[in-house]
Parts: sequence; structure tokens; C-alpha cells
Amino acid sequence: MLYFPYDAQLTSRNPRAPALRAEVREDALEGATVAWRSELDGRRVLDLLVRMSWDEGPCAFVLARRVEPPGPSPFFLPPLKDWSLLVSIVVAAVVLALGPVVRRIRMLTEDVRASARSGYEQPVSVRGHDEIADLARAFQEARAEIQARMAQQEAREQGLRDFLANTTHDVMTPLTVLQGNLSTMQQRLSRGEPVNAAEVSSAMSEAHYMASLVHNLTAATRLEAGAPHVQRAPVDLNDVIARVLGRHQPIARQQRISLESGVPATPVRVLGDVTLIEQAISNVVGNGVRYGREEGHVAVVLESTREGRFVLRVIDDGPGISEEERARILERGVRGNVARTRAPEGQGLGLHIAHHVAQVHGWALTLNPSEYGGLEVCFSGEMLAPDKDSAPRAPHA
Repeated sequence: MLYFPYDAQLTSRNPRAPALRAEVREDALEGATVAWRSELDGRRVLDLLVRMSWDEGPCAFVLARRVEPPGPSPFFLPPLKDWSLLVSIVVAAVVLALGPVVRRIRMLTEDVRASARSGYEQPVSVRGHDEIADLARAFQEARAEIQARMAQQEAREQGLRDFLANTTHDVMTPLTVLQGNLSTMQQRLSRGEPVNAAEVSSAMSEAHYMASLVHNLTAATRLEAGAPHVQRAPVDLNDVIARVLGRHQPIARQQRISLESGVPATPVRVLGDVTLIEQAISNVVGNGVRYGREEGHVAVVLESTREGRFVLRVIDDGPGISEEERARILERGVRGNVARTRAPEGQGLGLHIAHHVAQVHGWALTLNPSEYGGLEVCFSGEMLAPDKDSAPRAPHA
């Protein structure tokens, strides 16, 4: 006697299980016990399809098959209407034969539920080398993948929480200074005294610094969220550079730093997220202005090559960064709170975001000493083919 299990949809995981005819499936799903005779390799076959007492699982139905030996049949087959005794005997035999299988399925079910209740900390037991063991191994692999994703998500969320908390703390310092300067200016005006230019300059500097912190927080959040939050569209780098210089020009003038640019007459266009690209370039230019020396220079130079690539360099003649610090800056994570200071080494946050933006766009970013004694930050990558309808522009000075 051969036994073949089928699930509630009459699908068997045993590749040797016979295919069931449509009328057999229909009668079985309606709750009937179905029996039929056929021939296999010249021998007569008796099949009996029985629905079990449970509704789910891989053994909801069991097919009992009897293959008669060659020659005259050694047994008498009663009429189908008198099969109750035969059915009872077959069901009893099937239940006894499948008892250990059912127990293992129930144990596996309980293991999976216990693992889910424990947050997938509790492993799923794997016993044997059959289909049920394969199913247990599949649950175990799924559990490991769920655990890895949960840990990754928790680390990401904790990092963003830390970043938000520390950024909020950092904002309080320039905000306090700004409030103090504004209060002093208000008192001077109320007394009819002229406003001190140094206080106005300090207030503008603190406001500029707070804006850069908030923009970096937005960029870091989007980068940590992953690829779906990085938009892809044509970006005109000439326009981006013009906006960045316009944003930093007031602070540069106050610190007596000359802020200049040189871009091609034909717009250089790339495919990427304009907000992230602008923030990356703004971080680099802002560092050059913030940490530059008085009467110093910061230049943004954009070039295109014949190979269809662009090179964007931000060059300053400030104090620069040591070779060891340059290597560490690009290795820092967005959650690296050591980088979040206002000392010269505090450029790490802005430069790391710039590095991360370059990575998600498939660009390269390098830090090198500039020929003027400061720092040269270089972005390079593929650019879009020139737009035939775009007219050449006059280069920015």
C-alpha cells in the first residue's frame, strides 16, 4: 500500500504523488471519499482519496494506492456502496502511519509561533532530513533574515535619533549667541545709539551656521532613508554653483574672503538629486568660507572633458586639513558625533555628507592639499550629453 499526502487545495509536495483528475478533485473538495480503479504498467490500481479530520496542513487529504500484482487479483473488491468497512480500515491505517508526521508538524507550528512571540530571538528546531525538516530550515532562514533587517532598522532609527538630539544641542549654541546679539542691538536702538557692525556680522554668521546645520540634518535623513528617497532628474551644475555662491556671498564679504567661480559657457548637466547635490557643494564651499583666513580666497571651478565627464573643484587658501584627518573624515558615518564641533576639524560632518552624496550618484570625491596651501575638494563623474537646445552662457567670474 502506498500513501500520498495532499494539502487543502489537493496539492502534494511529494513529486511522486499522482495527478488528480478534475472530477476527483471536485468530489473530494465537496467532502466525499473518492475511489477509482485504473491501470499502471499493465497492472490494476485501486486508489482511495480520503479527507482527514483536520482542515489545514500538508496532509489534509491522503491518497491510499493499492497496486495489484500481475495475474489474477488475489482479493475480492466489494461494490462501492459497501465500502464503509474498507474506508474505515484505510483511514485508521493512514492516521496511524501519519501520526508522527502530524506531531512533527504541530511541534514545528508551535516553534514558529514561539519564535514570533519572542521577537524572532528563539530559534526554530530542525529535525530530520525530509520535507518537514526542509520547511523548518526555511523558517529558520526567514527568521535570520528578519532578525538582520530588524537590527538594521533599529540601528538606522537609533542613529537618526542620536543625530537629531545632537543637532538640536548644536543649534542651541548659535541660537543663544544670535539671541544675545539681537537683544544688544535692540537695546542700542531703543537708546538711539548706532548698531555695532561687529554684532550684526556675528548675528549673520550664527544664522548662517544654523541654516547649514538644518540643511545637513535634512540631507542626512534622506541619505539614511535609502535609494527610494534620492530623486533622479537632469541637474544643471552651472545653476547650482550660482545659487551656492549667492547663498555664501554675504558671509564671505563680512569675513573679507573673495568667493569666485569659473564654469563653462555651455551648461554642464548631470543626472541626480538637485537638493542633495546642492547641499554637498554648499557644504564644501561653506567650509572654505567658514574656516578661511581673512583676505583669503575660495574658488569653484567646473570643467567638462571630452570623455563625457565633469570635474568640479572647490579650492581655498585656508589652513587646510592634515593627511590623517582627510582620511578619517571620509570614513566617518553620519552618526559620528566627534565631527560635530565648530573647530576646524569639525568640517567632518559636512564633508562626509558630501562624500555620501557623491557615492549615491556614482561619483568620486577626493580631498587634496591645494596649490595655494589650503584644501582642494574635487567631485568627478559622468555628465549628460549636451542639450542641443541649450545656448552657451557667459562664464561666471
